Amino acid sequence: NTKLQMLFRGQNILGYNHYADDVVEYFVQKSVANGIDIIRIFDCLNDLRNLQTAVKVANKEKAHAQIALCYTLGDAYTLDYWKDIAKRIEDMGADSICIKDMAGLLVPYKAEELIKAMKSSTKLPIQLHTHYTSGVASMTYMKAIEAGVDVIDCAISPFAMGTSQPATEV
Repeated sequence: NTKLQMLFRGQNILGYNHYADDVVEYFVQKSVANGIDIIRIFDCLNDLRNLQTAVKVANKEKAHAQIALCYTLGDAYTLDYWKDIAKRIEDMGADSICIKDMAGLLVPYKAEELIKAMKSSTKLPIQLHTHYTSGVASMTYMKAIEAGVDVIDCAISPFAMGTSQPATEV
């Protein structure tokens, strides 16, 4: 009864080339037909145009379409940016949002602010995926949980910490 999830690069599918909509559609259809339940779809620049086709097909195939937003730092990435993009993802028809902090840049109190801000602009469940690279991921998860995040990604202890996620057991 465990759901299977895959990470999917939107119009790039699993590679680094842009593919036509019909190729993306067929790939999603075949993924779901072969047992994938949750499709975590991302674009490295958070360009929602590159995610629309995959979301549409995942919905049609009755899979869970989760948009993963790549978390990064910079002047453009204000709380208003994250609130706006969360609302646009909800309007697109996604089933949930994942904040994908692939570099471990999200620190505890910023996570608290981010989760509260995004929760104020969308009703979608929010999942947090961070890496232990900077050494603060467990504390980041704690503040995110206190702020109302719905799901956190962890790894079993032999695979945890370092550049992976915090340990599940902790």
